[in-house]
Amino acid sequence: MGNLFLALLLIFAGVALMVVLGERFAKPADPEQMRRLSRWLFPLIGLALVLSLIKFYL
Repeated sequence: MGNLFLALLLIFAGVALMVVLGERFAKPADPEQMRRLSRWLFPLIGLALVLSLIKFYL
């Protein structure tokens, strides 16, 4: 049970660190960069879903 609490504490600390560093150092993305990313994001998510279905049924 102690290992579970330690793992949860480490996960919480890691997420908190990412949030603090992201707010401090991340710059806002420009619309052109977001457009380029979204062009690839949805097909990759679809591919991941199809591959996970294939893996599940095989």
